Amino acid sequence: MSNKIKFGLKNVHYAPITETVTDGVTEISFAVPITIPGAVNLALSPIGDTTPFYADNLEYFTAIANNGYDGTLEMALVPDSFKVTILREVIDTNKVQFEESDTQPAPFALLFEFEGDSKATRHAMYFCKAVRPSIESSTKGQGIEPKTETLNLTCRSMPGTTIIKAKTTDETEAAIYTNWYKTVYQKTITEPED
Repeated sequence: MSNKIKFGLKNVHYAPITETVTDGVTEISFAVPITIPGAVNLALSPIGDTTPFYADNLEYFTAIANNGYDGTLEMALVPDSFKVTILREVIDTNKVQFEESDTQPAPFALLFEFEGDSKATRHAMYFCKAVRPSIESSTKGQGIEPKTETLNLTCRSMPGTTIIKAKTTDETEAAIYTNWYKTVYQKTITEPED
């Protein structure tokens, strides 16, 4: 049975990426996905231009570019381990963590799922980068109101490919669905039979 609705973000993971360049060709490999607890909200908007071509006094052809997604991931708290591995903050010998101005964030795959009325749909965004969150808090009044942290994300295609994202369907094999957070799923291509 297919989902008719979706709700509830959960099981957010990130998988650090290692990029290797050999003879001008970039190859990437994914580390084992790591859980990010406390996911609150994920909002990703498509990026890409629409370019119409006019002929015969009408819109003859329309080219639509798919440049991935930009958006935000809101969490209860961004884990320090994410800040070190992905945002490249540094911990000194006294276990003090530093943010430095001359570092660039590392790429990662983002895995997550949305609940559905039938079965949760699992997603993978293959090549993401994150911008450090804002620093915000407020004084405690009569009650405690938690403040969240938000990462600004860019999600693009993997280098050397056109692959931006993947998601499970109601027909995805059980083993692939079950192991979605154990390793980043790679596209399989069936060779045509002779």
